[in-house]
Amino acid sequence: MSLDVTRTEPRRDRPTVQEARRRLEHARGTRLIQLRALTDSGPAADDHLTSAQKYSIERVLKEIDAAFVRIEDGTYGTCLGCARSVPAERLEILPYTGHCVACLRRAG
Repeated sequence: MSLDVTRTEPRRDRPTVQEARRRLEHARGTRLIQLRALTDSGPAADDHLTSAQKYSIERVLKEIDAAFVRIEDGTYGTCLGCARSVPAERLEILPYTGHCVACLRRAG
């Protein structure tokens, strides 16, 4: 049995602006809920792990804001490292990413 599946709809290189905005809004909303839950847990829960989680969420929120800027200036979906298109599949999973996998690996 072959794992090759014929696509019934054409593959797009990038999500539409509306799709990108919707995914980014969803990601932002999810992170804000997570941050609020961590903040509402009170000062007793403000340990090293909670601080690291808050920092990570705040960092992603900044990446989401930067992705909205890239949508406005027309560079959304273009890798900040190599200027090639970020694969649509990657943008679907991480709509706020600014780098393709190859450039992310080189940076890390």
